[in-house]
Amino acid sequence: MNQPGVRWTTEQVLALAPDDTSRKAGSRLGTAGPWSGAGSSGSGAVWGRCKGSGSKPYQTIIDTTGPAYVCSCPSRKFPCKHALGLLLLWAGAEDAVARSATPDWAEEWLAGRRKRATDKEQGDAGAGQPAKTADPEAARRRAERRADRITAGATELEQRLADLLRGGLAAAERPGYAMWEETAARMVDAQAPGLAGRVRELGAIPGSGAGWPVRLLEECALIHLLDVAWLGIERLPDPLATTVRTRIGLTAPPEGPPVRDHWLILAQYDSSDGKLTTRRNWLYGRESGRTALLLSFGAAGRSPQHALPVGLVIDAELTPYGGAGQLRAELGERFGVPVPIGSPPPGGSAAAAVEAYGSALRDDPWLDAWPVTLTGVIPVPAGEGWQLADAESGSALPVAPAALTRTGLWKLAALSGGGPVTVFGECGHQGFNPLAAWSQDAAETVSLI
Repeated sequence: MNQPGVRWTTEQVLALAPDDTSRKAGSRLGTAGPWSGAGSSGSGAVWGRCKGSGSKPYQTIIDTTGPAYVCSCPSRKFPCKHALGLLLLWAGAEDAVARSATPDWAEEWLAGRRKRATDKEQGDAGAGQPAKTADPEAARRRAERRADRITAGATELEQRLADLLRGGLAAAERPGYAMWEETAARMVDAQAPGLAGRVRELGAIPGSGAGWPVRLLEECALIHLLDVAWLGIERLPDPLATTVRTRIGLTAPPEGPPVRDHWLILAQYDSSDGKLTTRRNWLYGRESGRTALLLSFGAAGRSPQHALPVGLVIDAELTPYGGAGQLRAELGERFGVPVPIGSPPPGGSAAAAVEAYGSALRDDPWLDAWPVTLTGVIPVPAGEGWQLADAESGSALPVAPAALTRTGLWKLAALSGGGPVTVFGECGHQGFNPLAAWSQDAAETVSLI
């Protein structure tokens, strides 16, 4: 299945950009003009020198099997505009980045990557040897102290929610955002970042337009449910208890045996709270039938770690995390190089998507959305929004408000042309958020982000 050196599409390259500014700057460098000595290898390496403002050109090297990038430019973005430009040049013109012998300056970095991979394999092989471990008793005491802080924070938050409801939801509009930010800071002090994030979201609801009291009550109820679940966590089943710990903000390593599969890279998108950028990658295992979520994070000014090209398939191992849904996984060893998706993942109807989300809510009541693939749906206008209507049954899912302002919705409408398409996205209480699509007569993945 692996085809070394397969070239990506322009859309797949642009999906790697950490932001719109990098995407535009990389596009300007996607022509042969600023590049010299550009070449590629059959094993997935691409290199080239890009003319910059200094006397020496920037040296850019990319290992597409990672993908991994290095550039001599001073940019802190990852990948930088030079890496994006080189990939665009490689994707768009085979004669501009033809296969050739690897130059010494590129081979040095590539050899270092191969050596680190070999060292890791040897280290894994010797993992059975005794290793120095941390003091388990000290770790237990730290965990107990943090649990006590979280319990105190959850108890305080319960009191604040009770005061809010006792005074009436209409009064929540008067104090503004400051009250919520102060409460969120208290949850940070209690080492419960999950609670802090949910409290901050409460602050934005009073200014969200008509019907905000209902939405505020719904979110308060979910926070109350999370508080109560934490305060009685010893009585919960193990999978649900793990989910509660995760929602509170406690981290745990991935568990369970790794799953090796040919994983379809369906979507990638970033979200930011101003301090931290979270990147989500959705994958689907062709043989296992599992859907997996890869999460990576980047502090201010730095893009997250994982940058996987949408529309390709990777042969890799994923290790799932614990919890009710077990969607999140950790990316492990990869084998070979990515290849294009031959066909979209299997899917179902709009009614089946709603049923799948409802079933997932039984295991994780705080779940905002669930990944599903819709087959045979047609995007059609509906009032002031859009919906995805099932071509056979006539049932429909409204498109989530957040997706209505994206250009991806118009790409979906153009791809459909009034006919049925296959769409992957997230089905939740606000509607369906389309992330990728396929037409009936083409296997190419169209990113809707």
